[in-house]
Amino acid sequence: MSTIPQILKDARAAMDKAVESSKRELSSIRTGKATTSLLDTVRVDAYGQHMPLNQLGTVSVPEPRMLTVTVWDKGMVSAVEKAIRDSDLGLNPQSAGTTIRVPLPALNEERRRDLVKVVHKLAEEGRIAVRHGRTEARDRLKHLEHTSEDDVKHAEKDLQKAHDEAIKRIDDLLKGKEAEIMEV
Repeated sequence: MSTIPQILKDARAAMDKAVESSKRELSSIRTGKATTSLLDTVRVDAYGQHMPLNQLGTVSVPEPRMLTVTVWDKGMVSAVEKAIRDSDLGLNPQSAGTTIRVPLPALNEERRRDLVKVVHKLAEEGRIAVRHGRTEARDRLKHLEHTSEDDVKHAEKDLQKAHDEAIKRIDDLLKGKEAEIMEV
């Protein structure tokens, strides 16, 4: 049987998970600087399945506008190169042996605006997940038996506070990412 502390704990966990997911999604959005997490979303057709790029090679940042991918299996180089090229990141990789060089083109104003829209959409998805956690917890609170109305009201206040904190964390992530994208 559920208790108020258990319901609040579950709700906080769901909200934290939504914030972490947003953080991960936002870090994969390309800004002017190279970062290894940029290629986290790239999936490669390898060994008969879709595999994350980081399971096929090592991603590193030798220069601010360059990524290199060192592929462990020589036979996978072209598949990795194709996956990076076909991803929606707008990158043009070049391979040299088992190393793939991925130069990052400078972002123009229009591309920056498009990225800001994408970032806002991802942040909104995070907010929706947080709200969903709050709604689910509220429903569970309403269906508790043998609990006073006051206890439920206090729990709802705590729930709202946790919700507001999670939304603020997502908004802070969004502001930071937006500033990073618009920085020339």
